[in-house]
Amino acid sequence: MPIALELAIQQIIDVGRRLDRRGFAPATSGNYSARIDDRIAITTTGCHKGRLTPADVMLVDADGHALDGRTPSAETPLHVELYRLYPQVNAILHIHAVSAVTLTRLLPETAQLILDGYEMLKVFPGVTTHETRVAIPVFDNSQDTSALARKVTARLEGQAPPPAYLIRGHGINTWGASVEEAERIFEGVDHLLTCELQTLQLHARGTT
Repeated sequence: MPIALELAIQQIIDVGRRLDRRGFAPATSGNYSARIDDRIAITTTGCHKGRLTPADVMLVDADGHALDGRTPSAETPLHVELYRLYPQVNAILHIHAVSAVTLTRLLPETAQLILDGYEMLKVFPGVTTHETRVAIPVFDNSQDTSALARKVTARLEGQAPPPAYLIRGHGINTWGASVEEAERIFEGVDHLLTCELQTLQLHARGTT
């Protein structure tokens, strides 16, 4: 269930520091949010996620409009649409992981990545065996994030939710019932994409 504002701010600050220590928050990339009743706590635009303070987390309403006069992340529409799609989701992480950026650029025509047979698939909600396939949608990047959010909704609405989606040459959007779950799922997605990327590179070199 949604959490209190003070706790949401602290969890967003903490996850930013953890991700930064692991190299997942270079420059001012990424944005994180948590649902608070009918509002959303989200990182402000242009802030370094490894150095967040409470002043770098602001409130927007359910439509993404600022409630305190500050400017939220440019990717706020992507968060808003995911919260609308999935009432069970209470936290969203958008991360510029090298695995996603590189792999989606190497596969410019791919509309989804199929992850098949990995033990790590069990990190995803509802998956209890490696003997399964999980599809991760891929969307082309756009500076018009409202239009991109509409494309995401049109494709995902009415379907079983994937654990994440990728934006080509940009990064990973993942989510969960809590910040901790969203982070855990991100770690699983990044691991699996790294495996796929290294496999693709080995095949390209003629190694099997």
